[in-house]
Amino acid sequence: MKLATLKNGTRDGKLVVVSRDLTRCTDASFLVPTLQAALDDWRRIAPHLATLAESLETGAVPSSRFHEHDAHSPLPRAYQWADGSAYLNHIELVRKSRGSEMPPGFATDPLMYQGGSDSFLAPRDPIRAADEAWGIDMEGEIGVIVDDVRAGADAEEAREAIRLVMLVNDVSLRRLAAPELAKGFGFFQAKPSSAFSPVAVTPDELGEAWDGGKLNLPLHVDLNGKPLGRANAGEMHFDFGQLIAHAAKTRPLAAGTIVGSGTVSNKLDGGHGKPVSEGGAGYSCLAELRIVESMEGREAKTPFLRFGDTVRIEMKDRSGHSIFGAIEQTVEKYER
Repeated sequence: MKLATLKNGTRDGKLVVVSRDLTRCTDASFLVPTLQAALDDWRRIAPHLATLAESLETGAVPSSRFHEHDAHSPLPRAYQWADGSAYLNHIELVRKSRGSEMPPGFATDPLMYQGGSDSFLAPRDPIRAADEAWGIDMEGEIGVIVDDVRAGADAEEAREAIRLVMLVNDVSLRRLAAPELAKGFGFFQAKPSSAFSPVAVTPDELGEAWDGGKLNLPLHVDLNGKPLGRANAGEMHFDFGQLIAHAAKTRPLAAGTIVGSGTVSNKLDGGHGKPVSEGGAGYSCLAELRIVESMEGREAKTPFLRFGDTVRIEMKDRSGHSIFGAIEQTVEKYER
């Protein structure tokens, strides 16, 4: 089934079930008011939501047009947002840009940071920043929402806790990151509010593209209407089970915790990839493209995001149909 949260003037919005083709929705608030409430009681509520979803497909329940512009983040706020870095190509490139060595054990132990989860952006909300000089960047990712996960759960147990899958734009302020990390205490200002796709889907909706821990489809990332990235999200070094288990190593995870994949990134013929226009899978963030430009002996000519730029992140099934709807955001100047 496909679930969304509609804006209704409250912090947490109203839960609706969305049709598979993303054209219609039906109110689910008579069952449970919000997605977080559904996750808190998933084993009891999920079968009722699934029945409602099937009734929507057959026209057996009242429905209305589903407009992605009316959607909030599936979870407008969450108890936890933990973002991993499951694509080693991205780790290698970004650390080169900072002049940093690869961390010890990077191939066996995931990287992860804990982001702000109190104010997610809706999928069509603008990205607001006070200054272009901060190095505004998108990061196209996959995210999962989990049920309760016990402390010390292994990867297999963690995979069984995945309830929903969605897309992510992990907005980053690149030129604020290095000074923060130099203090030795992690990101904060460099990681403003993230955005998620209009719709979150249960893994069974993904068919063969979902193998239990990875989503094996290209992630479409466009900038100002032109393809920037088409990287295959399935080329993860660590799958979601491993990422969730890493997050739960020393503490339990509450139902509604969101875990991100990190920026989707592919190598090409052993190298760091090529733009889509040159036959490569492109890039899911501008930082990677700028680094590759520098590695090729050229100055990084591609700018970070500027006011007025529009980012679109979407994933389509093998028939060309949008699965999650689109994150589409325009960069605006934040007026104090």
